[in-house]
Amino acid sequence: MNKLDLVNAVAEKAEITKREAERAINAMVESIEEALKQGDRVSLVGFGTFEVRDRKPRVGRNPQTGQEIRIPAGRVPSFKAGKSLKDSIG
Repeated sequence: MNKLDLVNAVAEKAEITKREAERAINAMVESIEEALKQGDRVSLVGFGTFEVRDRKPRVGRNPQTGQEIRIPAGRVPSFKAGKSLKDSIG
């Protein structure tokens, strides 16, 4: 499912226009991004939790040459699925 499919599904389920659904989805994504930038966690009970995790520096390999490369430490977004989401899939 891509963004357009999601907009169409939300518009149909919520009985709103596609334009309103797209604005709502964009606002949600932007709000999550802003919270993560500030170091906050976003927890949607039953669905899951978005957070930023620190990744340690590590050694990797260039797949073309096999040469070792150093990958610097960084901060990455992370999502952990909630129990209800896991149960609905499995």
